[in-house]
Amino acid sequence: MSEWKYNLVAFYTIFSKEIRRFMRIWPQTLLPPVITMTLYFVIFGAVIGSRVGEMGGFDYMTFVVPGLVMMSVITNSFTNVASSFFSNKFQRSIEELLVSPVPNWVILAGYTMGGVVRGLYVGVLVMCLGAFFIELQIHNILVTLLAVILTAMLFALGGFINAIFAGKFDDIAIIPTFVLTPLTYLGGVFYSIDVLPEPWRQLSMLNPILYQVNAFRYGILGQDSGISIVWAFAVMILAIVMMAVWALHLLKVGKGLRS
Repeated sequence: MSEWKYNLVAFYTIFSKEIRRFMRIWPQTLLPPVITMTLYFVIFGAVIGSRVGEMGGFDYMTFVVPGLVMMSVITNSFTNVASSFFSNKFQRSIEELLVSPVPNWVILAGYTMGGVVRGLYVGVLVMCLGAFFIELQIHNILVTLLAVILTAMLFALGGFINAIFAGKFDDIAIIPTFVLTPLTYLGGVFYSIDVLPEPWRQLSMLNPILYQVNAFRYGILGQDSGISIVWAFAVMILAIVMMAVWALHLLKVGKGLRS
């Protein structure tokens, strides 16, 4: 078997294992985020949305749906890889993979794409759920798909790195709790940065999640919040490259993986 075919088989094996893992326990992996987002839709649509009125030229419920979709994609793509890879590390089954002739980039790609698929699964479910609350139309399908896929890739890589550094199961909850949640809530999910006074608007520009949410919102609603779509994608791609290089370096040196 040629090397590229061997690598393809290895990638498919890791990737399909990740898919089967979260699909087998779908009541724990797919159902909770859907229930959580349903509560967000009800609260923001029936309670808060009617009082807020418009945001960014749209009624509040329409404005917030793309942000909630991205929030679910970010959380689930990160959590899937972090929990799966750390479980394999904790059980020491990852050591068998590391001593095999499978290249590190294949290992990284398999786990990452597994997280991407879970993020997209949940994103589609939340999007379909949102269609019951608003009249959903997609302004630019290419921008929408690129934004959600790149976001899922970025946070799947983040989950991989988090799992490498984690020493116990409690550690994989630190980043989602103390980093992802604040950045997500301050990343324009529930409001437009145009309503922020200075210097808070400029400080918000340092939040990478802001670019992802705004790119996806532009793809759905066609709303431009003053952030260039080209610049938003450049930030995402640069972050993905940096995270991938870092993850491959950690695999190469065996950080937290070899005893």
